[in-house]
Amino acid sequence: MTVMSGQAEQMELQRLSIEEMESSLTALLAGDNFDWMRVENSDFDLAALNAGAGSIVASNAVLAVSTDAVGTDNLAVGGPDPEEEAILNAPQPPVAESDRTEPAAAETEQLEMDFDGLEADEALIDGRRRPGVPKELPDRVTQNNPGAISAPPPEAFPTDEFPVPDRWRILQTLCPQKGSDQSIFKVFGGLRANCRPTSDPYGQNVLKGDKPIPEDKKPSFLKGDDWFFVVNAISDTIIEPRSFPIPVGVQTTERPGSVDVFGRSGSEVYAQTFITGFALIKGSTAYKPPDVEYRLTLATQINHVNVPERRVLFVEPSKTSNRTDYFVGVQEAFFDYHIRNTSARYDFDSFRIGIQPMQADFRGFLFQDNQLGFRLFGTRDNNRVQYNLGAFVQLEKDTNSGLNDIFQTPRESYIFFANLYRQDLPFVGLTSQFSVTYNMNREKNDIEIDDNGFPVRPALIGDLRGRAYDVVYPGYAVDGRIGRINVTGQVYGAFGEDRNSIFTSEPAKIAAYFAAAEASYDVDFLRFRASGLFASGDGNPYNNTEAGFDSIFENPIFAGADTSYWIRQTIPFAGGGRVISINGRNGILNSLRSSKEQGQSNFNNPGTILAGVGVDADLTPDFRISANANHLWFHKTESLEALRVEGSIPKDIGWDLSAAAIYRPKATQNIVFRLSGAALLPGKGFRDLFDQTDKRDFHYSILFNAILAF
Repeated sequence: MTVMSGQAEQMELQRLSIEEMESSLTALLAGDNFDWMRVENSDFDLAALNAGAGSIVASNAVLAVSTDAVGTDNLAVGGPDPEEEAILNAPQPPVAESDRTEPAAAETEQLEMDFDGLEADEALIDGRRRPGVPKELPDRVTQNNPGAISAPPPEAFPTDEFPVPDRWRILQTLCPQKGSDQSIFKVFGGLRANCRPTSDPYGQNVLKGDKPIPEDKKPSFLKGDDWFFVVNAISDTIIEPRSFPIPVGVQTTERPGSVDVFGRSGSEVYAQTFITGFALIKGSTAYKPPDVEYRLTLATQINHVNVPERRVLFVEPSKTSNRTDYFVGVQEAFFDYHIRNTSARYDFDSFRIGIQPMQADFRGFLFQDNQLGFRLFGTRDNNRVQYNLGAFVQLEKDTNSGLNDIFQTPRESYIFFANLYRQDLPFVGLTSQFSVTYNMNREKNDIEIDDNGFPVRPALIGDLRGRAYDVVYPGYAVDGRIGRINVTGQVYGAFGEDRNSIFTSEPAKIAAYFAAAEASYDVDFLRFRASGLFASGDGNPYNNTEAGFDSIFENPIFAGADTSYWIRQTIPFAGGGRVISINGRNGILNSLRSSKEQGQSNFNNPGTILAGVGVDADLTPDFRISANANHLWFHKTESLEALRVEGSIPKDIGWDLSAAAIYRPKATQNIVFRLSGAALLPGKGFRDLFDQTDKRDFHYSILFNAILAF
């Protein structure tokens, strides 16, 4: 075939009959000197011809073929090069009208039939291949996607980009059905990572709420689309050797003849908790809250404690110094309803009723627990403003596990709160929280004995009388960053009335204060932290004002959290009150309460001061080491002196030193191992209270924690 360009080539092609063109093109494609072909301004679709999907319309075709020996596998589509431009612009001899021929309609129809049935693999030429296309094509993939929603037409969107419906099904539809041909993995091996069984917590599956319940498996009582079922399963294992001062007497020691004020201090705790949660949610929650949510979470704990002295675990001296117990608690059981959206960006109003989580501030200083209540919440201004209004009643807790006991009558302790969060206030990057919390306690006539036989309400301290009180906590909190400095802070006041002061048996005003702040700075893989906390103490227990700050139910994430010795361990207060502790387990305040879980707040306390530093080192994405050094003091010791009948007690509690290693094998929260160790180096105040006979250089706390989650 003679190769020409421009008008001459066009005239030549017009002289060809349909049969000649087909023969010429076939010879051209099979020629060894063929390098590239360009089709310009033409209805001639070479790609369609090659795939057997089109027909030839040659009236406007302009073909240019180069035979340069550059290669034999390149096919290009585009405009003419400069040499072809010269040929195109050269004058051409006129063509007589009689020389122009048009293909017959029958010939065109026959040619279309010849190419329409041509498959892609049949169009391959021996010894040649199209780039990126294997000669042996994989088996056809059949996708079954029942119930899929059709995509809106492109004209419905102002741009070329628009969301894809049913995004949770896209990858799954590429996975072969069970028992079908698995050969797709041979060609597209990367799909295997997205085709995981339902039991795999790292892959998308219907049990985790990644995909809606299939229509054929959805119960009939669930109306509408987009219902999700979520199952949570967590195993939490704790092994905890520890030591703390244990008061003893002649009738309570394990060692006959011992008359020391304090006995041996080492003990061990073993606890295994299984948390199982179930949720039924309507509505995709990627960009908006659920329309409806039902949630139930149960926690089952088996614990074993071994201590060296009697009357630590049981009130009866005749019982042994070890205990094994178990309990099943209801930690969540609520109904959540989406009332309305208030903006196009899903600002909303919702309410939730039942046993649910409640956290009064960013770090859990005042109240963080799962309790029975009602909460109205929502957002405004594109989620820059969040609000909460709620009312809760405190449930009784199981003594040894700390889990909710719904089979006992709820306590006469009521909590009302309102808070407002505003992002980027006072600076961009900071979130401010304004809150008011009111605790109304009416347990003056309530007598509560815990499961081990110890009285917890009223506390066996002071005049031993029952108490009722009203206290309001106005608060301001901030959390975020200023430049490269991460900042969190909290300020509270506590104002109200105690119906019966434990020292005067008269009503007393409550006026106490709290402040805490933590700043951190990141340098490469290191984060350096500095922490400070102040909780006011009562300087005159016999006046009509109680100035010791106490919380409702604290669980602080601060200054090392439960890696810290002082936060993790409970220190009994011996000699001034029976079954009274200076601080509570998983608490930082020196509150002199009988129990954080079952006792009442006490505003006749010595207060707490803490100053500390720490560092977190992310050595790898899945391995972190943390270290903390905190120094603690009592703010005021007058209440301790009155209870111990001592002239003076130093304020220095001592140094709390701790370190922890956290390993996450999959760099997720599904598997987490933590090993921490802490030591309390007693100061003069601590030694004055506890170590007159023990003379220990330090007390220790070791914690191994393994969390497995699905």
